[in-house]
Amino acid sequence: MLDLRDGPPLTRLSLRGDATVAQRAGAAFGVMPPMQPCQTATEGARTALWLGPDEWLLLAPHDATPSHDTLTAALNTALANLPHSLVDVSDGTTTLLVSGPPAELALRAGCPLDLHPSAFPPGMATRTVLARIGIILWRAAPAAWHIEVAPSLAAYAKSFLVEAARGTPASGLVVDR
Repeated sequence: MLDLRDGPPLTRLSLRGDATVAQRAGAAFGVMPPMQPCQTATEGARTALWLGPDEWLLLAPHDATPSHDTLTAALNTALANLPHSLVDVSDGTTTLLVSGPPAELALRAGCPLDLHPSAFPPGMATRTVLARIGIILWRAAPAAWHIEVAPSLAAYAKSFLVEAARGTPASGLVVDR
């Protein structure tokens, strides 16, 4: 059964900088950004996704303590006097959570990456496309996926995944609209 839901509200911060920036940001954020390509690091409800050699996406619950403003202020303080970029991109994407046995097959229908667990194991994340739209795809668990997609394209992504799942074994659907 495919379970497709909107994710919770998140604070999304785009961080760019060198290894020193990553270390200081990690100390302030509570999660050390991964230095290996396409990896993620999670501590509690916070996650850092590697998006490039000097780029990470930091995710935290929007209602987390410390608050969004306190979190941003703590990061800015930790990164003072270091060349870096820290941009709040919270409104740029929304989260879709996709899980269940047919999730991988439904994603494969529109994603050009090899999503087999041996090629894309849990903890891996990258930018890619799904049915011609740009997304960030993170395999959070063996049968659980986290997708960051532009809010204006979320309904299209959901519709695509629902249709793709109809042709998979165990194609029962649970869709939270």
